[in-house]
Amino acid sequence: MLIGIPLDDKKHDASKPKDCAAEMSAYLNTVATDRCKVSFSKVFGYFAPRLRSYALKQMGNEALAMELVQDTMSNVWQKAHLFNSEKGSPSTWIFTIARNIRFDMLRKLQNRKEDVCSDDMWPILCEQTADANEVPLDEQITLEEVGQYFNNLPIKQKAVVEAIYIDGKSQQEVADELAIPLGTVKSRTRLALQRLKEMLKEHG
Repeated sequence: MLIGIPLDDKKHDASKPKDCAAEMSAYLNTVATDRCKVSFSKVFGYFAPRLRSYALKQMGNEALAMELVQDTMSNVWQKAHLFNSEKGSPSTWIFTIARNIRFDMLRKLQNRKEDVCSDDMWPILCEQTADANEVPLDEQITLEEVGQYFNNLPIKQKAVVEAIYIDGKSQQEVADELAIPLGTVKSRTRLALQRLKEMLKEHG
């Protein structure tokens, strides 16, 4: 339903007046009341290049910028009935949606980054269940040591690490199950992994 995004901003801008808030407000109202795709295409055609420019400056990545534009305009289509011209201009309303989506995207990217960093630090405990003959002797010893130190972790840290690295659950799933903030899960995970690294160093 979403149409292509014009990439030639200058050509597009030349045919539009600088102040078209009333025009865009009217289109949004028509989208809200009649689900008019023609009116939506007018809103999309006007705001998509501006959103793309904003997203590129903020995120520095074409793919992420295009994703932000599509997600923003999808929200505009779905939530057009929430727009109120008496409370603000179409531009303010739409860019507020875009900023919220940008924050969500950055949060997800940061979460994935932290998950990868944690995985790099953690010896894969699931290998403990493998056939001993298939695991090199030095690796068996390391896994046994980690398992021993794992039992020395505080109960709350142990529960989080076990759920993530043994049960294979995501940090968000653990937070939901334990009814604690996601930040607490990440904090306990980092502390546990740091403690395990320290114990391994202490015992050579």
